[in-house]
Amino acid sequence: MNVESSFKFLEYSRASRSIGIIYMVLAFPLYLKILKLNLINIGIIIATIMLVTVVEALLLGMFGDRHGYKYSLLIAEALPVVGAAILFLSSNIDFIILAMIITGLSGGAGGMRGLFSPGLTALVASNYENESIRVKKLSTLTMITSFFSIFGSIMLASEVLLSKYVGTIMAYRYLFLVADILMFISLISIIFIKETKRPKKTSKVMKKQSFNYISKIMIINVVSGIGMGVSIPMLPLWIELMYKTGAGTVGIIFGVSYLTTALSSYLSSRSFGHFNVLNVSAITRSLSGFLLIAMALSPTIIIAGFMYLLRSIFAGFGSPNRSALNVRGIDREDYGSATSFNGVSSRMAQLSSGLSGYLMDISLPLPFIIGGLFQGVSGIMYKVLIKEKKK
Repeated sequence: MNVESSFKFLEYSRASRSIGIIYMVLAFPLYLKILKLNLINIGIIIATIMLVTVVEALLLGMFGDRHGYKYSLLIAEALPVVGAAILFLSSNIDFIILAMIITGLSGGAGGMRGLFSPGLTALVASNYENESIRVKKLSTLTMITSFFSIFGSIMLASEVLLSKYVGTIMAYRYLFLVADILMFISLISIIFIKETKRPKKTSKVMKKQSFNYISKIMIINVVSGIGMGVSIPMLPLWIELMYKTGAGTVGIIFGVSYLTTALSSYLSSRSFGHFNVLNVSAITRSLSGFLLIAMALSPTIIIAGFMYLLRSIFAGFGSPNRSALNVRGIDREDYGSATSFNGVSSRMAQLSSGLSGYLMDISLPLPFIIGGLFQGVSGIMYKVLIKEKKK
């Protein structure tokens, strides 16, 4: 197989990963609440997970520059396999929290959650030098992950039925087992992916040219990451508390949002060349933030769900463009280090998730109002910091 023909294995990996990881990300704050942890402690656990993923992203990015991004993906994929197995096997709260940290169950539960892991963006950028092809490949992967995320939300919704036969806690644990099997399939799929020959690394970390460009992207993502961290990880629990719903309703809302994300990602791949990549990145990021505020202030779950669906549409359309823009000014030998530094800046900023429990304790909509403002500003910053060369 060559790089192009092996791309289907990356698609298989992202499809199975999306189902498993989406279930776990949606389930873990609800599961911790069932285990009698309060909002503040859940927020602290999320922040701890973020801190661990920062170190993981940094190390795997630099490892990928020297040894190949495929191997970064393999290591990143093996950790959730171990973590999900522990979640199925253990009833000890300390082991459960440890498993969630190992698995990296942090960040949002949006349609792209199953797509990104250390090495993914660098691998696509390395294998496909043309920006048009990069956007199309990333759009294809976003569409696939978003579509298969629907089944992750269905898994969460099925907890309601399964719990009638085995009890609530065991229902979650059996579903963690299913997620573990899916993550293992993703791990095996990565083995068959081909990667273009890596250029020899000539710098210890990255070239000055690459750092000058990625530092601007990092500043933008710090602002966006603060907004993401303070709001999105608690979203499934917020819906349940705000509108007095159960896991089934949460699963349905996210399932429909994943479908809209998949459709908008497909449109993104078809419309590349008709829109400016920088403008799309800026506008969709800002609108995502403002729609988060609108969702937080919605009086009914129907209106809130509709606002979140709109947000998912803009996220699905903008994400492939932002991913391509983020590596536009990076030297080919620095993709891993640059994308890991970018990921680290975003994840460090998402340590703001430690505040989410406190803010929700004060007022349920407050984390999403603050988070939306930060995201809206980060979209504007794309136009301020990233300058395109005149043709």
